[in-house]
Amino acid sequence: MTVDSTAPTLVVGLGCQRGCPLSTLRALLDQALQAHQVELHQINALASIDLKREEPGLLELAAQLALPLTFFSSEQLAAYQSRLSHRSQIAFERTGCYGVAESAALALAEQLATAPATLLISRQKYAQATLALARST
Repeated sequence: MTVDSTAPTLVVGLGCQRGCPLSTLRALLDQALQAHQVELHQINALASIDLKREEPGLLELAAQLALPLTFFSSEQLAAYQSRLSHRSQIAFERTGCYGVAESAALALAEQLATAPATLLISRQKYAQATLALARST
């Protein structure tokens, strides 16, 4: 498979409650991508906060999709606070950043593309999880 260098870098950022099942994460992903007419094969990577490094649902989703999953510290994610569409006080109290999904998506999209990223899909909440999609060209 060749990578189209003109294609945008698309990164899904995910946040979830402890024990969130793979089925919930996959349903959220499929629903968000369908609603925004993004194909699953266009996604380059997944991202979350390092507190979720051992979260089975996230690890299973990355394995199922055969996508890399990158984790960021709350300090790294806090740098994106001013660019979030939604700031959650609960997320801040639990993680040290105001939004895991959006921050993680932006952080990894910018890291992979070495270019500024924007939110293509702002924070979507579903059951025990949140999702955002960042795009960088």
